[in-house]
Amino acid sequence: MPRIGTRGTGCVLVDDDHGSPAAVFDALGGEYEKAFASSSAHRASLDRLLEGLAPGSRVLDVGSGTGRPTAAALAGAGHRVLGVDVSPVMVGIASRQVPGAEFRCADIRRTPLEDGSFDAVCVYFALLQMSRPEQSELVRRLARALRPGGLLVLATVPLDVEGFDGVFMGQDVRVTSFAAEDVVALVRGAGLAVEWQESVMFTPAHPDARPEPQLFLHCRREEA
Repeated sequence: MPRIGTRGTGCVLVDDDHGSPAAVFDALGGEYEKAFASSSAHRASLDRLLEGLAPGSRVLDVGSGTGRPTAAALAGAGHRVLGVDVSPVMVGIASRQVPGAEFRCADIRRTPLEDGSFDAVCVYFALLQMSRPEQSELVRRLARALRPGGLLVLATVPLDVEGFDGVFMGQDVRVTSFAAEDVVALVRGAGLAVEWQESVMFTPAHPDARPEPQLFLHCRREEA
């Protein structure tokens, strides 16, 4: 079976059993964090986000995984972090590793989000096992959950694939994504201005891993 590098700090639940994100990331546990710990692009993105946040900002971390590096960096800087992940194993690890943040085991597609309730939202590689309509709807909901002027950071693997069956770190997965220009169009269509973007290649530290393209976008909700 072909392999595809699909990075997700916890992914959103799909309804069938093929490569269910909960099962995939329950199985990976802390191995996922080890495989991606050397990502300088992720850490640079976090540094950029931290520079733009006011003290004590409320931040939503979608697909929070083990809590590191995203929730740990944000909570360590004094921000109020809510992490949402579909994997019970990941939520358990994150709760132990980052006690300064709050974590919930939930499907973000079905999690109520109050409009204007967050100063920032992080979506680091958490869309890849959702359908394209689900990704589009979630980005719109997350944009509405930002206060006017709030920040959204989105990272993904920018490939023009839909319902691709592959293997990620030894786990069966079904992947859907967009080409880079379509990801940019998606966030702009949600009322977000793209202030910065970076494209990199990254190879996870895992025997089954291959180089994967990664796209990082830093966006801002338009002022009311």
